[in-house]
Amino acid sequence: MSTAVETTSRRRSLVAGAVGNFVEWYEFGAYGFFATVIAANFFSSTSTSDAESLIKTYASFALAFFFRPVGAAVFGRVGDRIGRRPTLILVLLLMTVSTTLIGLLPTYATVGAAAPWLLTLVRALQGLSAGGEFGGAVSIMTEFAPKGKRGLYGAWQSLTVALGLLVGAGLAAVLATVLSQQALTDWGWRVPFLLALPLGLVALFLRLRLDETPNFAKVQQEAAPPADKVEVVRAIALGIGRLMGWSAAGYTFLVVMPSYLQATLNATFQQALVATVLANLGFAVSIMPAGMLSDRIGRRPVMVTGAALVVVLAFPLMNLLQDQESSTAAKGIAVFVAGLVVGLMAGPGPAMLAEMFPTRARYTGLGLAYSLSNAVFSGSAGLIITELIKRTKNVDIPAYYVAVTCAVSVLALLTLRGDDHRRELRD
Repeated sequence: MSTAVETTSRRRSLVAGAVGNFVEWYEFGAYGFFATVIAANFFSSTSTSDAESLIKTYASFALAFFFRPVGAAVFGRVGDRIGRRPTLILVLLLMTVSTTLIGLLPTYATVGAAAPWLLTLVRALQGLSAGGEFGGAVSIMTEFAPKGKRGLYGAWQSLTVALGLLVGAGLAAVLATVLSQQALTDWGWRVPFLLALPLGLVALFLRLRLDETPNFAKVQQEAAPPADKVEVVRAIALGIGRLMGWSAAGYTFLVVMPSYLQATLNATFQQALVATVLANLGFAVSIMPAGMLSDRIGRRPVMVTGAALVVVLAFPLMNLLQDQESSTAAKGIAVFVAGLVVGLMAGPGPAMLAEMFPTRARYTGLGLAYSLSNAVFSGSAGLIITELIKRTKNVDIPAYYVAVTCAVSVLALLTLRGDDHRRELRD
């Protein structure tokens, strides 16, 4: 393959991989940002309190995450057998259709008790597609990456997560500003989900032009034997430990924060969204530098630093947000820093995972590690935090949650070899 063709294939791998992640996280972000509005539309009845409706909304949110491991297993197996390209096209189609359907669903006021069940069904379909997205996207990005740049290439996956969340938050903020509360509740919340259709069509066009990765083509040509299942299972378990802090802190600071600020600290919808935008900006700012730095000094020091900083800063940052005497600027800096330290884990994270698995099981292995970690520690974050605050009246619950999970991740990340970033990906 000529240098020009290689360069073109690499660029396409980044764009095609990134755009699917963007659509996925844009939608998941929009759902999180509009959680209180969705609760009112799909889970409210005369016998249901606002808190109970919000908890049910987060339960539906968590359910989609628990379908991710199923999607990772199913689509991962397909991707490791027939290729990354066709599998990622199928995953994108499922994500686009299911996301668009949310914008078309009837509410509780229209169809009664059927509304939450319809929403939950569509969320399950989204979970399946999202489970198949990460493993494929990271596989093509890292398998196309030139020597010494896997951290940089993998970081694009995390960056598109930040961009998707930012666009979701930005659109939510615009709608909340230009629409009345009544209009936002009646129909404005549907707009972000309906926009997934044109976004998905653009992503589909880009993925249809994607080449198969050289690593997968080599394994197919050589008819390599299947990967050792015991080794893969062990790597998945270790990967979950290394990711749990990133999963918990990422969703707590970047997605759950709006509802926490509104329900617990009495912030307005607009104030909560501004805080979330700042947190996601901090997240986006640190991702690419962290990925590039990990190509120079290794994944371990960068990711351990990020997880350790969350442990140290979780309570001071949370207490600053709770302090009514704190200035708006100080609170803005606090949420920005929270996003910044999560980015230190998210930047090198995809490359770190890709290096844990052989090509023959990479799509399945890293997809399962990521989706299982996210199912437990991201998807359940809103449900756990909201329920525990309701029961204990302790507003420090988010700080406890991220500090404990990141402390465990520090221990797991310390087992990384210092030279993994210099080694070739295994077949």
